[in-house]
Amino acid sequence: MKVNNLEQGFFGIGIQNGKTPENLGVLWRSAQNMGASFIFTIGNRYAKQACDTHKAVGAMPYFHYESFEDFYAHLPKGAMLVGVELTEEAEPLETFRHPRRCVYLLGAEDHGLSKKAIQKAHYLVKFRSTLSLNVSVAGSIIMYDRGLNKK
Repeated sequence: MKVNNLEQGFFGIGIQNGKTPENLGVLWRSAQNMGASFIFTIGNRYAKQACDTHKAVGAMPYFHYESFEDFYAHLPKGAMLVGVELTEEAEPLETFRHPRRCVYLLGAEDHGLSKKAIQKAHYLVKFRSTLSLNVSVAGSIIMYDRGLNKK
């Protein structure tokens, strides 16, 4: 699936305090395939992964932020922060309208997003799942849904 980001806007996707580096490689590979404009980490850094077979980290900008505050201060101008979190107040992905310009933020499987990230997010989204999913799977679902261009 090729997304024309000039026509559709742009999006970036990243993980806050990722638990395992393998998840990053899989998410970056999906991000490259689904039209992400950039990728990022908050807290834990990216390390070269065998599962990033397309070498996505070299094909698109990668940013690292030491803290959520650092990340939030550097959001692209006009971009909305979309937190992906299984909470009561989160909007179901099935009805969510993706902003043209946004940054998707995922948390680690065991801790989710920080309280500050949840508070500062412009939108919170969730999708039907009995238990939490692997972060790279969750991110791929979010990007696939964005590509559907739901009306």
